[in-house]
Amino acid sequence: MRHFFTLFFLVAAFAGFGQVLKPVKWEITTEKVKDNTYYLVFKAKITKGWTVYSQYTSDEGPVPTAITYEEKGGIKLVGKATEKGYKKEGPDPLFENVNVVKFLDKEPFVIRQKIEVTDASKPLTGYLTFMTCDNNKCLPPEDVDFNLTFEKTTDKAEVAPAEKEVESAVVVAPTPTDTTSQQTIAEATAVPTETISKANINNGVIDQLIPGLVNTYKNPKASCDDGVQVNSGYLWTFIFGFLGGLFALLTPCVFPMIPITVSFFTKDTKRKGWVNGLIYGASIIVIYVVLGLLITAVFGPEALNRLSTNWIANTLFFIIFIVFAFSFFGFYEITLPSSWSTKSDQMADKGGLLGIFFMAFTLALVSFSCTGPIIGSALVTAASKGEYLGPFLVMFGFSLALALPFGLFAAFPAWLNSLPKSGSWMNSVKVVLGFLELALALKFLSVADMTNHWGLLRYELFMGLWIIVFLAMAVYLFGFVKFPHDSPLKKLSVTRKAFGALALIIVFYLGYGFTINKATNNYNALSLMSGLAPPANYNFFLPAQEVNEAIKAKYPSFTKCANNIDCFKDYYEGLSYARETGKPMLLDFTGHGCVNCRKTEEHIWVDDKIRNSLNQEVVLVSLYVDDDKKLSETLISKSRGNKIRNIGNLWADFQIVNFEQNSQPLYVMVDPKTEKVLTQPRPFKEGIPGYKAFLDCGKGAFTTK
Repeated sequence: MRHFFTLFFLVAAFAGFGQVLKPVKWEITTEKVKDNTYYLVFKAKITKGWTVYSQYTSDEGPVPTAITYEEKGGIKLVGKATEKGYKKEGPDPLFENVNVVKFLDKEPFVIRQKIEVTDASKPLTGYLTFMTCDNNKCLPPEDVDFNLTFEKTTDKAEVAPAEKEVESAVVVAPTPTDTTSQQTIAEATAVPTETISKANINNGVIDQLIPGLVNTYKNPKASCDDGVQVNSGYLWTFIFGFLGGLFALLTPCVFPMIPITVSFFTKDTKRKGWVNGLIYGASIIVIYVVLGLLITAVFGPEALNRLSTNWIANTLFFIIFIVFAFSFFGFYEITLPSSWSTKSDQMADKGGLLGIFFMAFTLALVSFSCTGPIIGSALVTAASKGEYLGPFLVMFGFSLALALPFGLFAAFPAWLNSLPKSGSWMNSVKVVLGFLELALALKFLSVADMTNHWGLLRYELFMGLWIIVFLAMAVYLFGFVKFPHDSPLKKLSVTRKAFGALALIIVFYLGYGFTINKATNNYNALSLMSGLAPPANYNFFLPAQEVNEAIKAKYPSFTKCANNIDCFKDYYEGLSYARETGKPMLLDFTGHGCVNCRKTEEHIWVDDKIRNSLNQEVVLVSLYVDDDKKLSETLISKSRGNKIRNIGNLWADFQIVNFEQNSQPLYVMVDPKTEKVLTQPRPFKEGIPGYKAFLDCGKGAFTTK
């Protein structure tokens, strides 16, 4: 059975590989209004889970839909184009929370442009450019050509061949609206251009098919796949909640209740006491899990996903964590109305199963001043990750940790004798939690800073503040400062010394993050701070390195890519340099608007071994499929028949023709001598070990004869 599931997931993983996604189908027609007045109608049918961006959205994020008229001598545009469909406006986490206008799949997206025909004998030719994304990725911009005449009232356009439908996640759509906005329709103009000199071009037709790539990408020289990726995000969310529950157990509001509650159950027979203890523990779990489910149901998956990068939400979370921190420090208490606990206590006096449930509910209410900030922090963190089941899982983990002692001690009462006595140490636990809340608060402020492009909380300031927080924690634990509810400290316990030493170790570890890697001319990013601290290249003081001018003079596309890694932005130049240096090539199909590409660059390429490998042992060729720099001439793809007008079109076509895939990122190791694939191409996967194994496999295959 285990082998069956392994086979199933491997098949599922590769079923989507090699598929060219076509989630949007366009129909372009003319609609006659009167005599010489027509509407041009551009109608998009969008596959479930995908979106198309408005003509009038910000160009700081996705590529807006645009209509370019190449031959329009026989028409005159009248007014602005209107848009109709299920519109959604607001920050888009795929584009660093830039405000966008996009149309969802619940009904067709329709653009209508009114025109006046001045010469019906002249056809209208041009193309529509659009970009489409789902919740996790975007496809490169695509052109749809049209050639319209006006002898008939509903002439169909000559559009691209029918596209295949693809399966995607459901996106919740808002109410339908019409949009009219100011825009100048894009027209072909003189722009900076690039000329292709080494590709196979014949009479305006470009043949990008490379037999070595096509024949070997499914059956490469070596196969060292690191296995099916398992998303462990939910597991860590559960563990985070469980740890929060363990901390809550050690607070003054909960810990003293353990022996009192268990002794109440053990007054009866051993079996009945054990059963009642289990019911009590199960009631605690039910109470907190229901809270998590309510939050999940109220917000829904889309809202939770938006919280992860919304600058307003993250600023609010920062404030909430600061409030929780000072509550733990003892400057004030966050409590629920006393009438709630009184009423619950009265219900508990009735006995039976209902009475036990309300005993658990009373515990939840009276302990809120200690557990409330922990619960709030856990829920905020889970929600900010955008995971649909996050609030449920974090509450399940929290409640399980809280409930276990009551059930276990009810079953084994003798264990109570091993519990430490209540005392001032419990307030120390709260204060330490307060310092942790301060540190986590900075994480949310950092997200707000980066998504809203403030540029205030950059790497150096963030790391410096974390050092101050943990240094202050160490000073507190070693007894140099006191907080409002601390008792006089006669001597330091071994536990307190150990945690103080741990805080100092963290300070020194964070300090290492200020050392500079001479190879990258950047700070040494700390792996344990990945996802907490800003990227090391988001800093105040360190400039980017300059490129090798000798190589640049020979190969104009040679430049510095992410993390100051040498790279080429042209396949043919990279191929020539790889042959010259005797190194394998790494093709990096990427995009300026590719979120998962940035994740790989910021969290995987920063690893020293991987970065050194990319800079010294392979030739990195980054091909941007959304580069809108115009070519010196419009070309026709021999394999696909579509027009290639810019650099992005060129590399998108190259990827589709040779690898039958149009999603990014895609990493391919190639032998430059034979132009054959060395190992299984790698789509986006998280994790440094898997990426390193992929590179090592390709390099090993390259050196093996």
